[in-house]
Amino acid sequence: MKIALVGIGKIALDQHVPALAASPDWDLTATVSRSGQVPGVLAFHDIDTMLAAHPEICAISLCLPPVPRFAAAVAVLRAGRHLMLEKPPGATLSEVHVLRDMAAAQGLTIFATWHSRMAQGVAAARDWLAGRTIREGRITWREDIRKWHPGQDWILDAGGMGVFDPGINALSILTAILPEPVHLQGADLDVPANRQAPIAARLQLSQGITADLDFRQQGPQTWDIRIVTDDGTLVLRNGGNILQIDDRPVTGGDSIMQEYPALYDRMARLVRQGASDVDLAPMVLVADAFTSGRRHAVDPFEF
Repeated sequence: MKIALVGIGKIALDQHVPALAASPDWDLTATVSRSGQVPGVLAFHDIDTMLAAHPEICAISLCLPPVPRFAAAVAVLRAGRHLMLEKPPGATLSEVHVLRDMAAAQGLTIFATWHSRMAQGVAAARDWLAGRTIREGRITWREDIRKWHPGQDWILDAGGMGVFDPGINALSILTAILPEPVHLQGADLDVPANRQAPIAARLQLSQGITADLDFRQQGPQTWDIRIVTDDGTLVLRNGGNILQIDDRPVTGGDSIMQEYPALYDRMARLVRQGASDVDLAPMVLVADAFTSGRRHAVDPFEF
């Protein structure tokens, strides 16, 4: 099946392009970007021009930042193409609801992806937690914004989500593995004096789970989830790619390179089945944090 990739930035070049190159299901036929290109692939600067020129492209994968993504997504669905959304699926919940309903009305597939759910230890963690009672849990998700998002001011603007851009990966894993739904009980958001989005956050969730999210980590990066149950302790490390039960290694490794191939495999199956997948549970927790969280002004931040 022919697919186009829109938004040729770091995540597209690092993850989407290699995943598509290795996929038995997809042929990367065109790209749309203001500046980035993929060698050997047709490049456009305007999504409407690309859609009109290539009716044979059946699906579009959007890797744009959340705020400008909605207009592009609407254009894709109006053109009758299947839609794949990089996480988070939109800047607001309401716009994703609009896209979901548009796709359903036209019989199109829409896939709101959460790449961290495809990490090597996540499925096994979900299976192990099934039937167990959660006593408490701790998310520690701390990384260096300058390393992973160099010069990307949009991520700390309104709609950019700030530390929740990586933090939502942890929440996507959490909402996938817990036997019972989780909800927000409180939040503290640290917002730089010269920015609009938080650079750090601390969350209090139901089932005794807390989260420490920070975009200012230097040195080793930390992406861990620890869950204590009535029958042992589970730890997911390295963004869900290493699973330990009671300090015993179970499965996983250090690479995230299998996550995006798994997403495109899932997208292909959804298209062939005429189905969609729009799970917004991680985004609901983030929206709740912005709604009810206590804001604390911290030192200005510059890249």
